[in-house]
Amino acid sequence: MATQTKAWDARYVNPSCPHDTNYYIKCIGGGVLACGTTHTAVCPLDVVKCNMQVSPERFKSLGQGMKLILAEEGAGATGLLKGWLPTFFGYSTQGAFKFGLYEVFKDFYANLAGEKNAEKYQGLIWLAGSASAEFFADMGLCPFEMVKVKVQTSPKGTFPTGMFAAMSAMRADPSSGFPFKSLTPLWCRQIPYTMAKFYFFEKVVRAFYQYVFTKPKEQYSKATQLSITFASGYLAGVICAIVSHPADTLVSARGKASNAGKGYGQIAKEMGYTTICTKGLGTRILMIGTLTGLQWWIYDSYKTALGMGTSGGSGKK
Repeated sequence: MATQTKAWDARYVNPSCPHDTNYYIKCIGGGVLACGTTHTAVCPLDVVKCNMQVSPERFKSLGQGMKLILAEEGAGATGLLKGWLPTFFGYSTQGAFKFGLYEVFKDFYANLAGEKNAEKYQGLIWLAGSASAEFFADMGLCPFEMVKVKVQTSPKGTFPTGMFAAMSAMRADPSSGFPFKSLTPLWCRQIPYTMAKFYFFEKVVRAFYQYVFTKPKEQYSKATQLSITFASGYLAGVICAIVSHPADTLVSARGKASNAGKGYGQIAKEMGYTTICTKGLGTRILMIGTLTGLQWWIYDSYKTALGMGTSGGSGKK
């Protein structure tokens, strides 16, 4: 009797760590930790940045803006930490979908392509998987992001600073568009950003294991592997910041009162290509590079603690 050959399945390429439901659930947990903690940690910077975008006549720089908020509103939950709770919930939700669904979609598209095409078109599978994951991640993020921005940019005493009170106020105001008015702009900004973030991380971490750390992966300590993860995430973040910066500049510029009602094309023409590509790029590279490196380091540390191993590299030679 002929032996049946088992069909190839991307979920079981690594038999020591099969991508079953339990694996995906663990990845969701890692995404919550990676994104929720890092974005909440930089909440004070986010408060100043949002106010610089909305009220540039008052908030002229990061240092000056931080001093102004400290002087007028303090350092607590009604000042520099305004919006920390919707930031935590929003980006925890986004991280759950971003990292968890990325693993799901990556395996799904690999299986659709088949074994040979999955290897041949690996980069396209990473791009498709990250785009699909971010599509749903932004649905989870959008309501919290709308609340966060409203809380962070409203003048003192004009709007509730507590998350639930702010949600109630926005829900009662039809003109706010709560909870999904900002979804399309989020998709336009975040999907290309996330595609770059995951694609370049996958490329960089594999390049490290192929050209720099050339022994089999399992021969390196977990500390070394996590250092490689952080470096790969940081470099991917730098590339991602450069790639996504023009779109981020336009989204920020749209918040200026003088640009109300203008299309992105008109704003871009008035600002000029050089300004769009370079304004604030150094700060963005520092922030996004660090955030991305820390997110991947937290994600892989979590996976390692659960026996799932670090990302990238086959461990084979």
